[in-house]
Amino acid sequence: MTALFRYQAALLVRSRRLLPPLIVYALFMGIGVQAGQPILDSFAWAGGALLFVAAWLVRVCVTNEPPAARHVAAAATSPARVHLASVLTALTCSAVLGAIGTAFVALITDPRSSDRQVHVPVGAATLAGLVTALACALLGTAVGALCNRPLLRGTARAMLSTIVAAMLVLVADGSPAHAAVSGLVTGSTRGHVTVPLLPLAATAALATAATAIACALASRRP
Repeated sequence: MTALFRYQAALLVRSRRLLPPLIVYALFMGIGVQAGQPILDSFAWAGGALLFVAAWLVRVCVTNEPPAARHVAAAATSPARVHLASVLTALTCSAVLGAIGTAFVALITDPRSSDRQVHVPVGAATLAGLVTALACALLGTAVGALCNRPLLRGTARAMLSTIVAAMLVLVADGSPAHAAVSGLVTGSTRGHVTVPLLPLAATAALATAATAIACALASRRP
């Protein structure tokens, strides 16, 4: 499995298809995170942006390999293991982006509440922002796993489904990503930090289930 992961990671790093999601994430961060803004609001924005990018990265990774090379890798191991390595590569890339974005927010934003009246502890806020970013990366990975091959193969259908699903899980009540992001926004108004551990656990379970479904179907569908 380690060799497959390294192979998929090398494909991703060398692929030009990695650039668009990276550029979009950088644009999101440049637009929504400015120096002096409240720290928790900025972490909320960064987490929401990462959810979309994480779903996009899954699509890049599961469709990045040429068909012939994918068939050879699947024959040498199994289609499920190849697909799992692709999804894990996307998740790892998303987690790295989330960590970089978290550090960026912590460095340039204002550690106070949204009304600038209450001091917000930077360490606790950064931990909450990092956990939120990971939760959004996991749920974005789940969306990408369910909205691309092997479940959806057509490019137009897959991309539209990915965008719509990512929007829904970000804004829908009951979504763990929504809970994590809105918790930061609410905390910013009060100057209180809550680390979203329950949303993180929920998104981890959802990402695991979605990836398991995708890998199982990868073994059944040519």
